[in-house]
Amino acid sequence: MAEVTRGGTFQLGDLAVTRLGYGAMQLAGPRAFGPPKDRAAAIAVLRSVIESGITHIDTSDYYGPHVTNQLIREALHPYPDALTIVTKVGARRGSDGSWNVAISAAELESAVHDNLRHLGVDALDVVNFRVMFDVLAPAEGDIEEPLTALAQLQEKGLIRHIGLSNATARQVAQGRTITDIVCVQNRYNLAFRNDDALIDSLAEDGIAYVPFFPLGGFSPLQADALNHAADRCNATPMQVALAWLLQRSPNILLIPGTSSVEHLQQNIGSAGLHLPEDILASLDTIGSAKT
Repeated sequence: MAEVTRGGTFQLGDLAVTRLGYGAMQLAGPRAFGPPKDRAAAIAVLRSVIESGITHIDTSDYYGPHVTNQLIREALHPYPDALTIVTKVGARRGSDGSWNVAISAAELESAVHDNLRHLGVDALDVVNFRVMFDVLAPAEGDIEEPLTALAQLQEKGLIRHIGLSNATARQVAQGRTITDIVCVQNRYNLAFRNDDALIDSLAEDGIAYVPFFPLGGFSPLQADALNHAADRCNATPMQVALAWLLQRSPNILLIPGTSSVEHLQQNIGSAGLHLPEDILASLDTIGSAKT
């Protein structure tokens, strides 16, 4: 728990969460589809998350579908008072595992009720609207109608707080005219720095930024630079990548996922890893490195 708390906490609205959280996506089968390979191991990881002092779990009912939420409920319900569960809506899974857009008011309401039922709660702590104009990357498009539908569910007491995922800066700005946005969850890491300006603007307003794929998309040259930094810090590359994110901005929250208790503990170790200035300077060049 000491390692986790070294990363600090952050306020998602009225909810205090550890900046180092846990992403449950990998508990489902390959490509977040189907059941886990080892259900008992998945339950053990979730219980270790709580035992380690983490108070922020990221999930969605379209992981599986339904699998991760059912695992979370089996492992952790009744939930600790300090635990915040963040989920996502805006997609549905096809029978072939495909990711399909589901952003009508009826689809969003159904997704919210699916999350409520499978998690076993009366209200969802945070619901991120996953913008699906492009499945793989943020793409411009009007989000007023779906976000208004979620805001109406919030008024009914089914949702406490709302966030955005896979969103552009314009969509974040538009969203904030419709409802309070407590977090933005986008792809971002040492090598993929498209959201630098967005992170800084959100930090000024006390809004969390939650990067996913913390070690995805590195070129061989970039990976070599990260490995060198890891060797100097006597840490793993993932630990260094996560520690860099924690030091990048105080509003960054991490949700690294794993299906292994051992790997979970390695990730937790990143919260206690302080990168010296020369290492930070070296790592800052990774985003512009060329193969």
